[in-house]
Amino acid sequence: MKRFIPVLLLMTFLLACSCGKKEVYSDFTVDFLDVGKADCMILRTENSTVVIDCGEKGDGKKILNLLAENDIETVDYLIVTHYDKDHVGGSAKLINNIDVKNVIAPDYAEDSDEVKKYNKALSGKNITPLLLHDDVTFTLDGVEYTVYAPEKDFYGEDDDNDFSLVTKAVYHNTTLLFTGDAMEQRLDEIMDIGKCTLLKVPYHARKLDNLETFINRVKPEYAVSCTSESEFSPDTAEILKKYRVRSYATCYDGNITAVSDGYDIQFIINN
Repeated sequence: MKRFIPVLLLMTFLLACSCGKKEVYSDFTVDFLDVGKADCMILRTENSTVVIDCGEKGDGKKILNLLAENDIETVDYLIVTHYDKDHVGGSAKLINNIDVKNVIAPDYAEDSDEVKKYNKALSGKNITPLLLHDDVTFTLDGVEYTVYAPEKDFYGEDDDNDFSLVTKAVYHNTTLLFTGDAMEQRLDEIMDIGKCTLLKVPYHARKLDNLETFINRVKPEYAVSCTSESEFSPDTAEILKKYRVRSYATCYDGNITAVSDGYDIQFIINN
């Protein structure tokens, strides 16, 4: 029996060492491209890629370059939050030059050269976009995505921003929330969306009457604003400071990369 005692002791020691260790996850990375007062985000894991918005015309090449640098040949989902030129502008370039499996977009009409090129690219690749009327959830490589549909068919003559699709990406213990150009009506609709670890600040960090209430409800630890210096409202900056949100902005920090290990998020700044 004595000869088994060291083995038992070793097994007990190894078991004790393993207790309390964090499970190791592969990284979930989000690239916020510096494309001026525009939105463009690339969300990727080892085996999946999602693009949310494509900046303006000419920014599609920047997306393709980043994908090529990371040996990415397929985009699983392209999410077009709404049809403003600073969100849909680079989408035709992306669709025409890489394999895009699925496209999700809101169901409303907008007449612009950028939208026409986007629709032509979809037609040329025989892609039928999912025009969202109901929330949709899908999981890619351990990341659970929920895309929230707008709740109204009409928000006002000049309020197309409130059609913005909102995307929540949950990766183990971290939650990332992407809000497009959501304005007051849309923020009211998602006020109960739950807490997040990282918030993509809505509407290029412009002033919104209910933004403080929204920030207080979702309680982000980190925030990223895709904006220009002229668009970044001092009021928004003060709100983020008041709630002790660690804040980044493309107009000051350039390209921003957020990396989640499943427990926390680290940032890489690429000025």
